Amino acid sequence: MNRRSSQMDTDKRLRRKAAVIVKVRVQPKASRNAVLGEHDGALKIAVTAAPEKGKANKAAVEVLAKALGVPKSSIALVAGAASRDKTFAVTGTTQQAITALTEGKRS
Repeated sequence: MNRRSSQMDTDKRLRRKAAVIVKVRVQPKASRNAVLGEHDGALKIAVTAAPEKGKANKAAVEVLAKALGVPKSSIALVAGAASRDKTFAVTGTTQQAITALTEGKRS
């Protein structure tokens, strides 16, 4: 599946369900997996995975899903597959839950 068709699949899925858009800054090769709070207007997530072959992206989805209490399947990478700065669409959560994570609170 190429990048364009993957984006179209994501768009179709987002139209079916209301999604919250989350800007994320990923820190790969960290000492632990964790949500670190806010960094330059984005949610900062540390992951132990290296940034190769999508490993850090997968780890970021896992950390974000666990922190929000949603299944991994409800998180879609919308932009930034090869960048530290990413945009995710998350279904099954609220903007308040995202805000609580950026402020370092657990919901």
